[in-house]
Amino acid sequence: MPNLHRTERYLKIPLITLLLLVMCSSPVALASWAYSFVVNDGKIYVMSENPVEASALGDVVGKVTYHTDREGTYGGNFSNVYPKGTKYYAVQGIAPETAIAVETQAGYLMAHYEGEYGGARVSWMFKDWIAAGLILSIVGCVAVVVLKKRKDGSYRR
Repeated sequence: MPNLHRTERYLKIPLITLLLLVMCSSPVALASWAYSFVVNDGKIYVMSENPVEASALGDVVGKVTYHTDREGTYGGNFSNVYPKGTKYYAVQGIAPETAIAVETQAGYLMAHYEGEYGGARVSWMFKDWIAAGLILSIVGCVAVVVLKKRKDGSYRR
């Protein structure tokens, strides 16, 4: 007859592992950003205090699809300052690869191209859950194998 106390203990291992993984896997830092910026099509634009007249605006080139005030790496068009839906505009006479205008409550401000954004194409939260699921699956498979071997009597310590 199998020892039920030991069987229960082996079944708790995957649950405890998952709990520890979720508690310890926070990629988000609670510090503030070094500067204000927006990301558009994988390019980062650093905000300036230079105003842009509405008459100098060109076509809409993008908009904020995600806003966060926590450090980390994110995918999509996001900003650490401006809310979701904030529009980015081309500026007449300036290539969008150099600078864009960002809609603000006080008008439009110039944002200068800084380089390619090295952020995630897939969100960190999604990656954490994939990793947690894989680890839980591995631990679960090991527990099942050990329990089967014990039941068959082929398990040796």
